[in-house]
Amino acid sequence: MAAPVEPARYSMTLPQSTLVGGATAPEWWVGDGKLPYDVAIAAMQSRVAAIRAGAAPEAVWLVEHPPLFTAGTSARDADLFNAQGFAVHRAGRGGQWTYHGPGQRVGYVMLDLAKRGADIRAYVRTLETWLIAALDRLGVRAETREGRVGLWVADRQRRTEAKIGAIGVRVTRWITWHGFAINVHPDLSHYAGIVPCGIREHGVTSLEALGITAGLAEVDSALMATFESAFAAA
Repeated sequence: MAAPVEPARYSMTLPQSTLVGGATAPEWWVGDGKLPYDVAIAAMQSRVAAIRAGAAPEAVWLVEHPPLFTAGTSARDADLFNAQGFAVHRAGRGGQWTYHGPGQRVGYVMLDLAKRGADIRAYVRTLETWLIAALDRLGVRAETREGRVGLWVADRQRRTEAKIGAIGVRVTRWITWHGFAINVHPDLSHYAGIVPCGIREHGVTSLEALGITAGLAEVDSALMATFESAFAAA
């Protein structure tokens, strides 16, 4: 079998892999630079195959992309405007349109669900629990909504809410890939190119827009600190 393709082959400056938890914890990689989306997809496909074959451990990759739009399997062409002319990719994950770009932490989560309960809905709920816990460490109270995947921040005084985190997953032979995106300090005007996740009545927000000064490194630390407890309880 060919050696797994890893992001380090594509001009990504990655620190030495850091394991959290015990021997069964996933391998964490934090990318330095804007990872091209097609490279990320190819690398994930290779890693998913290697995990399935028992040739590589589970992994969580924390990356940043150049500005682009991705379409999930439920995306409608009418929800893409793209006056900015950003690259557009058909992602093959669940969900509708989403944006990736600088200042957004994208997490690609590759876990073996055959060893973790073989329940895709439970996996998505666990992702939500994990991200909520990570954001809580940063001073943000994120919530879920019935019928809407992702994480929301409520402004009860104004009776509005906005999305701060997106989730879109794919599972191949019980190995997960794709994952989530948290808005840290992206250019929120870029979202004008789509109807995010097909939801017109609510906007998007970021840590920066909420007055939180945390950067990508602080978000990464919060994600690493809360992963084990969230998935151990699943």
